[in-house]
Amino acid sequence: MRYILSATNRPVLKKLSSGNVLVAFDFDGTLAPIVSKPHKAAIRPGTRRLLKRLTLLYPCIVVSGRGRDDVRRKLAGLEFREVIGNHGIEPWNSSRKMARAVQAWLPILKKGLEHLHGVLLENKRFSISIHYRHARHKKNVLKTITEIARSLPGARLVGGKLVINILPEGARDKGLAVKRACQEIHCQTVIYVGDDQTDEDAFVLARRGRFLTIRVGAAKSSYAHFYIRNQLEIDRLLKVLLELRSDLENRRT
Repeated sequence: MRYILSATNRPVLKKLSSGNVLVAFDFDGTLAPIVSKPHKAAIRPGTRRLLKRLTLLYPCIVVSGRGRDDVRRKLAGLEFREVIGNHGIEPWNSSRKMARAVQAWLPILKKGLEHLHGVLLENKRFSISIHYRHARHKKNVLKTITEIARSLPGARLVGGKLVINILPEGARDKGLAVKRACQEIHCQTVIYVGDDQTDEDAFVLARRGRFLTIRVGAAKSSYAHFYIRNQLEIDRLLKVLLELRSDLENRRT
């Protein structure tokens, strides 16, 4: 995994920025800092100003584990071409049948988790996230959550940063959703930036050559080819993308 903001790797970004590229971002931990209470997550004002400019120069999308309507509210005023929610399920893969299957899990989860302290169950209609950031004995709590979640019929578990995500088996993942968006928006290549386990479904597509994948925080186990050091560096990445595109536009005029 290589540091994308080094002078050595700037040509990599320069090459893609000059083409018909789709720029895709995760939300929590990527565009916005991770916070202790998920509903309070927000993009910093400086990042928002950069995104306002970036979305005018590139076709941009957001691919989040949050519900689609939730993310759209947090992106109000920004010209993203598409907002994909529920880890890739919304808008193209959601259905009433899927929602009913997910909602059927809730009584089982609530009963199994009611004795655990510091655990937050987040119902996102087409998926469920169980946060255990505030639990005292995180290892034991994670074990209990995992055992209960694995007992759910037709469920797929995906880990994250002090969270377990529960999705329907066979549901569209982030990688498939980004490929669909790329086709819909008629782009040839993709720059994808994410920070979590659910982003690996998009990172793995880098093997096919048309995806430049950037992870927030280096990790040896990740499929991403490049990284930025932390969420604060998202602004530096946005500035480089703006600079490269602006230079290209100036040369054309």
